Amino acid sequence: MPEISRFLGIIIAMYYNDHAPPHFHAKYGDFEAVIAIDTGEVVEGHLPPRVLGLVQEWREYHRAELTEDWSLARDRKVLKRIEPLE
Repeated sequence: MPEISRFLGIIIAMYYNDHAPPHFHAKYGDFEAVIAIDTGEVVEGHLPPRVLGLVQEWREYHRAELTEDWSLARDRKVLKRIEPLE
């Protein structure tokens, strides 16, 4: 799982052979969710509400970078690290 960011115990990753729509994986302890880049919809899984709020805030700040990493993953190129939420 290529990790692209980590903050407050949350790991953000993307897979190279993942399905549409463009999304990322957020993992926090035993919780994991798949989150659409454009809409923020939780496509699969679950995160505690406080954690989901932090992930959504981070997604808003870094939507363009997430979209760029999604394109890099489609082309099987090295993904760029994205700054954590501060």
